[in-house]
Amino acid sequence: MEQRTLGKSGIQVSKICLGTMTWGEQNSEAEAHEQLDFALANGVNFIDTAEMYPVPPSKETYTTTERYIGSWIKARGKRDDFVLASKIAGPTSANRLDNYIRNGNDFSRAQIFEACEASLKRLNTDYLDLYQLHWPERQGNFFGKLGLVQLADNEQFTAFVEIVDAMGELVKQGKIRAFGVSNETPWGVCVI
Repeated sequence: MEQRTLGKSGIQVSKICLGTMTWGEQNSEAEAHEQLDFALANGVNFIDTAEMYPVPPSKETYTTTERYIGSWIKARGKRDDFVLASKIAGPTSANRLDNYIRNGNDFSRAQIFEACEASLKRLNTDYLDLYQLHWPERQGNFFGKLGLVQLADNEQFTAFVEIVDAMGELVKQGKIRAFGVSNETPWGVCVI
């Protein structure tokens, strides 16, 4: 399997990443474990998950995918053999998700630390190789929603510098090796 360097992190990942967003909804725990074993046996070392998974999201299945991966890690015991990425869920609204994720989530320092700690616990690991913002905290064109031309004047979101500082602190603590964004645009990162 070909390897690539993940951005400027120095982390080597397989060209193919195993996505896990259906585990707990369309796939059982046993099937998830089989897929993980198969992927690693065939050179895939990059596993992607999120606290929100599985999809479609629901209060009843929230975090199931991370728990499935965590039980596999506990049984396997070879955490350094793969690169694990997870994501903190962005703010929710009635038309996307109920407010059951961390009791109304945002990307404040406190929420980032809380979400990361919870993911580490569910995943039975001391660190994540990559931790990402799952979607922007501000309004944006993502998940098929298009047409946003201008941000509302009264929109409030965490300053990006606070987010970067919090992620940097997690790196210093050894809880994550690198951080990034998902479902975001270059404009979105530059503007905030």
